[in-house]
Amino acid sequence: MKTDILNILIFLRIHNPKNKYAKVGIIRCQQTEDMCSGISDFKVSAKGKLAFKDIGPVEVMGFVTCGGCPGKRAVARAKMMIDKGADVIAMASCIQKGNPIGFACPHFDTMRNAIKKSLPPEIQFLDWTH
Repeated sequence: MKTDILNILIFLRIHNPKNKYAKVGIIRCQQTEDMCSGISDFKVSAKGKLAFKDIGPVEVMGFVTCGGCPGKRAVARAKMMIDKGADVIAMASCIQKGNPIGFACPHFDTMRNAIKKSLPPEIQFLDWTH
């Protein structure tokens, strides 16, 4: 029931022409995509919780992987999401905190620094989600 309501809220935000929510593009770890649906990322972003507490509820407009180790596609994918309208780029917690595989990405700092360096000044950056 809660999942259905969350899906409806997300649908309404995406299809609302007066949408005032910030748009976020999330980059996740490719190693975790077969064991994590990203539902925690979607829940906290829709509710404006945890990493999104200062921004408030956001619309997830992109949810992509880093491209695999060592994350060489992360910068290009961040730029792609910005070109498609993202106001915020977030690295999913699987990269920084190692959820759910139990260890953080050894390339986190390199990826984070490369992405941040490539972002226009008006784009916000989050290095975790939940």
